[in-house]
Amino acid sequence: MPTDVPAAFRRDVRLLSTALGRVLEETDGPELLADVERLRRATIAARRANAGLAALDAPVTIAGSFEPQRAEQVARAFTCFFQLVNLAEERQRIRSLRERGPDVADSVAAGVREARAQLDPAGFDELVAGLRVTPVLTAHPTEARRRATLETLWRISALLDRLDDPHLLTGERNDDEGRLLEEIESLWRTDPVRRHRPEPLDEVRAAMALFDQTIFRVAPLVCRSLDRSLAQGSGERPAAFADPPLRWSSWIGGDRDGNPHVTSATTAAAAAIGSEHLLLGFEAAARRISRSLAVSDRDAPPSAGLQACLRRDERVFPRVAARLARTLPDAPHRRALVMAAERLAATRTGGPGAFGGPAEFLDDLRTLQGSLAAAGLQRLAYGELQHLVWQAQIFGFHLVSLEVRQHADLHADALRESGHHPADDGALDHLAFAKGRASGPSSERLSAATREVLATLRAMRDIQARFGPEASGRYVVSFTRSPADVLAVHALGRLACPEGDLSLNVVPLLESRQDLDGGTAMLDQLIALPGFAAHLKKDGRRIEVMLGYSDSAKEIGVLGANIALFRAQGDLAAWAARNDVVLTLFHGRGGALGRGGGPTNRAILGQAPGSVAGRVKVTEQGEVAFARYGNQRIAARHLEQLTNAALVASTPAHDRAAADAWHRFGDDARRMAEASELAYRELVEHPGFVELFLRITPIEEIGALTLGSRPARRGGAAARSAEDLRAIPWVFAWGQSRINLPGWFGVGSGLAAIAGPRGAAAGTAAGTAGIKRLRAMRARWPFFASFLENVELSLAKADMAIGERYAALAPPSPLWERITAEFELTRSLTLAVTGGQTPLADRPALRRAIDLRNPYVDALSLLQVGCLAELRAGAADP
Repeated sequence: MPTDVPAAFRRDVRLLSTALGRVLEETDGPELLADVERLRRATIAARRANAGLAALDAPVTIAGSFEPQRAEQVARAFTCFFQLVNLAEERQRIRSLRERGPDVADSVAAGVREARAQLDPAGFDELVAGLRVTPVLTAHPTEARRRATLETLWRISALLDRLDDPHLLTGERNDDEGRLLEEIESLWRTDPVRRHRPEPLDEVRAAMALFDQTIFRVAPLVCRSLDRSLAQGSGERPAAFADPPLRWSSWIGGDRDGNPHVTSATTAAAAAIGSEHLLLGFEAAARRISRSLAVSDRDAPPSAGLQACLRRDERVFPRVAARLARTLPDAPHRRALVMAAERLAATRTGGPGAFGGPAEFLDDLRTLQGSLAAAGLQRLAYGELQHLVWQAQIFGFHLVSLEVRQHADLHADALRESGHHPADDGALDHLAFAKGRASGPSSERLSAATREVLATLRAMRDIQARFGPEASGRYVVSFTRSPADVLAVHALGRLACPEGDLSLNVVPLLESRQDLDGGTAMLDQLIALPGFAAHLKKDGRRIEVMLGYSDSAKEIGVLGANIALFRAQGDLAAWAARNDVVLTLFHGRGGALGRGGGPTNRAILGQAPGSVAGRVKVTEQGEVAFARYGNQRIAARHLEQLTNAALVASTPAHDRAAADAWHRFGDDARRMAEASELAYRELVEHPGFVELFLRITPIEEIGALTLGSRPARRGGAAARSAEDLRAIPWVFAWGQSRINLPGWFGVGSGLAAIAGPRGAAAGTAAGTAGIKRLRAMRARWPFFASFLENVELSLAKADMAIGERYAALAPPSPLWERITAEFELTRSLTLAVTGGQTPLADRPALRRAIDLRNPYVDALSLLQVGCLAELRAGAADP
């Protein structure tokens, strides 16, 4: 373990690893523990030797000596260790947050102060009133953890919290240590990977664990933090905002692009599952909070409005009312909230007395608040009861806004099949928005795919009718290339729901570099059409555009894609300002840099001028969502950072700095992007590249694993080019081989366009000037600084000595030499710009976390590459 590990973290790791070792020994015998220890010590020794490929000979020999069943056991043991170390590190992060205190540089309070200092009162109030932070949960085909595993880890964390208590009695400590062993044994005995591929609704239910455990509870805490910052401690009553800034959306159960298992029935069921979980949460919260409202009617007489609510509810629930009159005769405020809980239960089950919608629930809560406040009980009125108000505003009765995504080509096919062949955009615009009832197609002559498109639109209408208009209305169109791709969905919506009772917000998704560059031209054509222009006016001139990070990076490389995305953001923001449009940019970011990953708040602060304007919407994918929302304190911290970034990135100073940076460094950025894209395309478009990729990564094996409901490829066809692969498995496969190519390839060539290929190392005058230029770019341009941070992280996680072992699975190839040369170029020039001796030298906690894990990742990698070698040679049963 690195020597600079904090003592408390070291203690947690020792406790957990010792307990795991005891469990392994007791359940599977001392021989298994001995094998695990042999491999662990060998990989640690190899790391300390730092001798590259040669140092791996000993651990390779050990890993290769295991029979398949033993290799699986050893791999599972290392996996359990990882899960426990991640848990210990999570606890250390929480300790660090406590030590730093609540008012740190990227807190909500700091964001409020900065925005207030830069804006006049009217501008500040406008920013706060329009503030919106929307995380969007998506399913992830490489998230292997099962809900049972997640819940076991939560229980282990709770036990560690108890064991930290210095006042624990000896018997209590012994009991908790026994429970810890029990939970770790459960973790060890739980199959880490599902035996059957999960269905989309399994993924929906897994996401519900995050809402049940953290998101529902944390959201009002972030609202409270914002409220206190705005009120500046002037009183208990929330002064601040009529509408909380947080909302959640989800693609889980709605994203059908390339996933044939997501149907209209799936989407309807996903909405019902979310609502049921939410209503159960509301009911439990109402009953719990009611216990603190047992104030006497002598001290707090109920208002006339509250008395009217009680009389109404007594008529619907006479038995409950009679019981409460007997047990709580002098506590009308408590009775009112218990009655609200009864109405929530009726809403969930469809019984009499159900709320007509979240607005009715909010009216009852505000009536209760008003009655308490009129009686002088401000703290009770605006304490936990206010948390419930915020939760009702944030989550409605639907929990998440369920978004649908589908490929543009399917909509064009569905229109043709339905008998509509608009000759141009004008005719399609008329079909989409003409007044009057549309004539829907006859279902007999439609293909199953077209019937499903229409059924999905009807499902969205039914969800809106049942749970409210916010429950499902956004329809994301993958690979949007023209106005017709947006209009087609509106037209199909009119054909599917001829009564006009479907509310649609069609979101173009710009994914290729060409589409990013042409986004504003496409929108110009769209808003020039009379039907869409009328629709836009009716919708408050609001437009949402999604930017695809994963596919653009896979197409042109990570540096070229990031610069193209920055330019697109600036162009779209300027377009919105010219056209008096309220624009929301929806960022389709992933967890890994090759998919737009990295710290989200710093990425927001690095966005183009005018592109935030108080609105942040970003995907939270799979394992990233579980990392960010698996713990309440970390979830609160993440949401505070997003809110801070939304405030700070909307200030004049941020926009001026971003505009100045682009003005100063834009030409350099273009040169870097061109050089980077050229190097990247020369690699991935080489005739032998796909074959090399298939040989040296476990991409084929990943496709066979039962991790997610979505296939690894669109259409399921064999890969002939990189375009045939989905971006997520593409990045995941490179990560598995420890090469991490999508996170750094082409960056060195891009930097060399400014510094010269050997500028930093050779110390030439041109090279020195180029490095100075890049250092100035890093110092003055938050976008570039954030990008380089992420490149450093990708370089730090890569290990080319291990990668060499994977490369040996294929015949020798000059393409591998090109990959390793680009890695060295990227590493040397990145370090020359940052001034570090190693990647992440100025981020010691992150560097330490990687160093701690590396020997254990090495063990898993060597076990995996040994299995792959047998599979490639045909010597093992797949």
